[in-house]
Amino acid sequence: MNNEMIAVEFQTNIKDGAIEVPMQYRNAFTGTVRVIILSQEIRRPSKIIHRFLQNPINDPTFTPFTRDEIYNERTK
Repeated sequence: MNNEMIAVEFQTNIKDGAIEVPMQYRNAFTGTVRVIILSQEIRRPSKIIHRFLQNPINDPTFTPFTRDEIYNERTK
């Protein structure tokens, strides 16, 4: 059994989590492969923090920790 690794390089798009393999490589590989993804795109941060800051949840039962409670938890 030959365990030699063969590497090919190509650029493609990821759509719905699927990587499209170009036609010229589709029949060249079978079974399990190792995939390494390199991207120059910067992932946009989630907007959920911004939404919560703009529309905070009002919970009348919420009581924030006191400074002493915070520091006592750290020293345990």
